Formats: sequence, C-alpha cells, structure tokens
Amino acid sequence: MTPRPSSSGPEPKKTTGKKTAGKETAKAAKKAVAKKAVTKKAVTKKAVTKKAVAKKTAPKKTAPRKTAPREEATGASPETEVAVSPALDAGDRERLLAGTHHDPHTVLGGHRVPGGVAFRAFRPYALAVTVLSGELRVELHDDGDGFFSGLVPLSEVPLYRLLVAYEGTVQEVEDPYRFLPTLGELDLHLLGEGRHEQLWRALGAHPTTRDGVAGTRFAVWAPNARGVRVAGGFNFWDGTGHPMRSLGSTGVWELFLPGVGAGELYKFEITRPDGSRTFRADPLARRTEVPPATSSVVHASHYTWGDEEWLAHRADAPAHEAPMSVYEVHLPSWRPGLTYRELAEQLPAYVADLGFTHVELMPVAEHPFGGSWGYQVTGFYAPTARLGDPDDFKYLVDRLHRAGIGVLMDWVPAHFPRDDWALAEFDGRPLYEHSDPLRAAHPDWGTLEFDFGRREVRNFLVANAVYWCEEFHIDGLRVDAVASMLYLDYSREPGQWTPNEHGGRENLDAVAFLQEMNATLYRRVPGVVTVAEESTAWDGVTRATHHQGPSGFGGLGFGLKWNMGWMHDSLEYMSREPVHRKYHHGELTFSMVYAYSENYVLPISHDEVVHGKKSLVSKMPGDWWQQRANERAYLGYMWAHPGKQLLFMGQEFAQGAEWSEAHGPDWWLLDPEYGAAADHRGVRDLVRDLNTVYRATPALWRRDTHPSGFAWVVGDAAEDDVLAFLRLDADGTPLLAVSNFAPVVRPGYRLGVPDDVPAWHEVLNTDAARYGGGDVVTPDPVKPEAQGWHGRPASIRLTLPPLATVWLRPA
Repeated sequence: MTPRPSSSGPEPKKTTGKKTAGKETAKAAKKAVAKKAVTKKAVTKKAVTKKAVAKKTAPKKTAPRKTAPREEATGASPETEVAVSPALDAGDRERLLAGTHHDPHTVLGGHRVPGGVAFRAFRPYALAVTVLSGELRVELHDDGDGFFSGLVPLSEVPLYRLLVAYEGTVQEVEDPYRFLPTLGELDLHLLGEGRHEQLWRALGAHPTTRDGVAGTRFAVWAPNARGVRVAGGFNFWDGTGHPMRSLGSTGVWELFLPGVGAGELYKFEITRPDGSRTFRADPLARRTEVPPATSSVVHASHYTWGDEEWLAHRADAPAHEAPMSVYEVHLPSWRPGLTYRELAEQLPAYVADLGFTHVELMPVAEHPFGGSWGYQVTGFYAPTARLGDPDDFKYLVDRLHRAGIGVLMDWVPAHFPRDDWALAEFDGRPLYEHSDPLRAAHPDWGTLEFDFGRREVRNFLVANAVYWCEEFHIDGLRVDAVASMLYLDYSREPGQWTPNEHGGRENLDAVAFLQEMNATLYRRVPGVVTVAEESTAWDGVTRATHHQGPSGFGGLGFGLKWNMGWMHDSLEYMSREPVHRKYHHGELTFSMVYAYSENYVLPISHDEVVHGKKSLVSKMPGDWWQQRANERAYLGYMWAHPGKQLLFMGQEFAQGAEWSEAHGPDWWLLDPEYGAAADHRGVRDLVRDLNTVYRATPALWRRDTHPSGFAWVVGDAAEDDVLAFLRLDADGTPLLAVSNFAPVVRPGYRLGVPDDVPAWHEVLNTDAARYGGGDVVTPDPVKPEAQGWHGRPASIRLTLPPLATVWLRPA
C-alpha cells in the first residue's frame, strides 16, 4: 500500500495511461537511490545478507514458464523440484499495467511453485520490497515497472507481511493478494440468480477483519469490464497497484484491502471494453461525499436503535385500515441549514403537535443536483450527505418513531441521470439502462430508464427497497413515477416504441419488477406500506400480486395509491369562483364513482405548489378572508373523504407564496410580531384539530377501502354548492360531514339522517372564530325530526356557515 496523503486531495480526471509528474519524479528518485544503494542498505539491514539470499533463491538457468497456482506440486519437496523463475511473464505484466487482469490473485502474493514459494508484489513507485515472516527477511528482486519477485525454498506459503520502501519512508503492510475471496458460494449463487435480497451486504465497501487483519472488502458488479481497480485517498487516487479479481460468471469484481477503514474516499477505476478507463462511484456505496463532490465513502454504522416499541406494534393493523395523515417534508428546506440531528430536535415535536401520523421525507437518496428534489438519484444506497452521515439519518428516523410518527420516503426506481461518474454505461456498455436506446432514454427528463428485464438490475432495485426498510427502519416507500414505468409508449410518439410480445403497450418487465419488489418487501418487513404515484387507470395497482384482474395481470401489490384524479378534479373545482361552481359540481362528487377501485391516498403534494401552480391558499378565489375560508373548507372535506391524507409543508398554515427549495416555508408568517400571524395560525390550528378528531374517529379511516364505510346524504345539490355524506365505522357508528362551498350562510338547511341517532353534536366547524372564520357554529346538540329527507327516515336542520365544512357525531 502506498503512503497515505495528508488529505484526500482532488480527484483526478479520467486517466489515459500516461504517467503523471509524480510518477516521473518517483522513477527518477528510484534510479538515484538505486545507484547509491542507500535505501537498499536501510531496508536490508535486518534481513539476511544478499549473498545468502541469492544462494537460496536464485533460479536455475531454465526457460521461464508461467507460475503454477498455489496448489501445484504440493506433494513434492523444494529439494527435488526444478525451480522456476518467480518473475511474472510478459502477458501478466502487461495486463496488470493496463488494468485488464481478471485474476491478479493467481499471480501476485505467495504461491507454491516448483522449487519453493514464489512471492510477487506489484507496488508502483516502490524502491524496494521485502517479505517478512517470523525471522525470515527476504528482499525481492526489482523486476521493473513496480514488479518485485523472489523464490524462497519453503514447503508452504507462510503468513507474511511486506516491508515496502518508498522515497523518504518505509512501511510494513499486509499484502492484499494473500487473502481468499470475501464472497461465499451462497452470495455468488444469489447474485447470479438475481435474488440476493440483502445485496448491500455482498457488494459495496465493507470494513471487516480477515484472518485477524482489519481492512475493507470491495465488490462491484461490472460484467463488461476488462478490468477493475480500486482508487482512493489511500493510494493517491491511482488504482494501478490495486487490481480486483473477477469472480467467475457473476460479473462481480472483489478485493480486500488491509488497512483501509471507515471514512476513506474511493471509486472504481474501470477499464472498458474499448480499453479506455473511467472512474465510477460505487453503485452500492452506503455513504458519499457532500455534493458536488462525487466520491464514495467507506462506511461502518455504529448506531444503536431505540425504537423497539414502535417496530413491535407497527404491524398491528394494515395501513389501509388505520389512521394515516401524512406531512410531506423537503428535508433540506424545512428549516434551511439544519442537519439530520438538528432536524431530529425539531421536526418530531412539530409533527406530533399537529397530530400527523406520518411524515414523507424527500429527498433521501443521494443526488448531485439539489434542484431535482432528489428525483435524479446517483447514490441509491446512500442518504444524502448534505445533512449528515447515515447514522445521523438513522437518528432522525429513530426520534420520529419514538415520537409515535411513521416515516415514509420518496423512492425513485424508474430512472437515473446520465452523469459519467455514476450508473450510465457503468462498465462501458449499457448495464443498468436498457440496451435499446429507445427504451433507455426517458423522453421527458433527459434521464435513463432502468432495464427492468435484467435480473441483476431488478435485484439492485428490489434489494434497495428492502435496504431502506431494514437498515433505516423506514415504514414505507412512496414510489415515484410508476406510470412512466408501466407503459412502453409513455410520452412517446408512434414509431418511438416497440409493442410487447403480446402486441400491447404494457412494459411487462416493469410489471414483473414492481410485483417482485412489493411481494419481497411485504414478506420481509412486517408493517411496511408501499404507495404508488400512479396517474392512470391501470387495473390493480393495490391488488395482491397473486390475484389476477380483468386485464389478465396480477395486481402490482402496492398498499396504497395516490388519487391523482381526486386531486386534479377537486383543486379545479376549488379554484373556480363560487358563482360558477354549480356547473362543475361533479368535479367534487365523481371521485366516489371509483373510490373503492384502489386503496387511495389524497395528495396535496409539493408538485401542486410549485412552478406557477401557486400555493394551496393562493389557488382559491376571492379576497384574503375568502381564500382562507376556501382552504379551510377544502381541508375539512379532504379529511372526511375516503382515503388517507397527505399535505405538503407550508400548506398547513396557508403560506401564500409558492414553495421554493431555496428557502423553504415562510415561517415568519407565524411570528406574533407579524400583523396577519393570527390568520395563518388559525389555519394551522384547524389542521391540528382535523388530525385530532380524525384519529379519534374510526368512522373516518376504518373502512376507507370498503363501500360500507360511506353513504351519500346529498351529492346533487349543485345549485346550493352543498354536499353531505356519512362515514361509518365497522359497527355502523356514523360521522356526518357537510360542506358548503358557497360564500353565503344557509340557515335551516335540511339534511336526511338515520333515525337511530337521538342527537348530533358538532365536533368540528372550519368557520370557527379560532380558525379565523365568521364563527357561524352550532354549539348545542341537534335533534332529528321525524320528517324524512334525502331518502332517509329522519332529518335535521342546520345553519351552514359560508365556505365551510362541518363535522357532526352522535351526541
């Protein structure tokens, strides 16, 4: 191992095989020292004399032949064998220098050969190399170009170390090429089958101990590479002396480097099929440098979890039968400048105070461009280093769990960016992306789509889903851009795509991947939930994978699906002036036509409050009072509608400006010194009360996915801009939700109700004064009248506040 630098230093540009100035300097120094024999004298002072070694190790004058493997001629003794030259033949030398040797361990290190044990070392820039084993000191012959060799009359390869002299320093080190492969037969079998569900434990960089020696084992999948070497701060970013070995047909390259530990920077130097070289970040790196730096970082986790109670009860009820209201958070901008650990001191308390059951975090996986919000991932196994290291992120998840808050994360398995240090043509040919350029190029985002038909790529992604949930205790994945994965013609014109084997437009490989991912994750991680961002009418997104639907496909196996139709329709309705709403009443009621076709989440996400779409309150018509009233009424309707809720940060206090990742929510709106702070605090208080009542009312969530949990009271009062419905618990206990989306008070409004409820009590009114409303409330219980209405045997008369939603429960 070469001497360590004082710092990691800048990462080099792609190399072309030319010697750097440093190399020339080292060569010159080597020649000078060799002439004076100063270094040699220092290195061999403790060793046997040169004359004695020569008598034992000098090869006979026979034609050199390729060295036999370690096991060769094990039955013969050194005295009766015909010794061979220990020096490498020209072919091995050339391949090692060019970075194209598939198995350097067969020629480097110590090996039994006729005549004894041949020791060979490849140490570029070294002036001398000596083998140390007990009392044995054998200086190896300098064969040139950094190669050293020697033949020692031993019957077995001993435990040994190397004494390596460089200009100005001498180091005693372990030889990486004396260690057996670090991956076992089971790992290799699972890798070959594409079924290694804990892939991150096999590939990547892992600090470990081999034969009592501490170091890091490196492994990477690069089946098209002619050779792979490890480069990093520990070898001055020159991987020449650290070639990896290929592990057969798996396409995996492996090397154990003694002395390399956690915190070291590294990349893989890959020799491509055309002979050129490229430095690549580790696809399985569990830690990265802070962008825009791009190196991978050797990582060892030392975190001790404290969320045992949370995990023990996480699977008590399936997600679709439990309360779920989600606060979506863009971590870098929620409180700009905070690290994971600093966020852990503020975010759990804030979310718990507002009563949300879950957070959805974005961005989590490492990405080079912050403005992508994490949707162009280069480090699929590494939490973004912008906010801390992986253990810091675990601390944030742990603290959220201890506060009783579940953690979802955005997960992006559809595509990846084209950065030439990441996944694109990783080993010189399409590997993670599809080999067909039309299938590989994403037409909308300038990215590359994964080749879901390749088993190793599916394994990479399926294991990645498992990784986040098992290693970081993530409770669920919100899977981005599912529609773009499912359709071969997504955003493509005729002639730009090829039908599947059945002549259809479905991407059968993507379907199989999503089914495998969901089935694997639900089998391995109790209580987990997967959520699809899928914007089409694909049949069976949340149906079990083994249940075939009318389309002929099994379900995709997701737990929940974003209801994009509800989101678009309801926001379109709310953005209209009230005078026009009666003509668009169906935009609010149509969602109940398909409400039970899937298990739904109602999302008001970051996508709806950026890029000219305005914030939620700013979408609303009217003056400031009406805008806030409309938002409050809408949130009340949303929390009562079948499905789970998701609200992006800043919308909980009616932020007027669009969200920007550059500065995050406008928290100053809540400052008591700000004149309109009460208006914003009122909306936030409403969100808190919505969550409180919601979680305490099983009728609002127990039967979210079953028609028996919902019943219309009136859905066709378009002229009044009124709708009312019942939500029902498993035992029939109801909650009555009434929304008046007209800007006028409607006194004595009659609504049909069941006749088995003696009185109704108002439990929430979005027009209450504490929320900033006009305080048209009904404080006293309302008793039904025997007069039938809306097809029901009884009715009640309510005064409906303007632009408001009212919830009533049995008194």
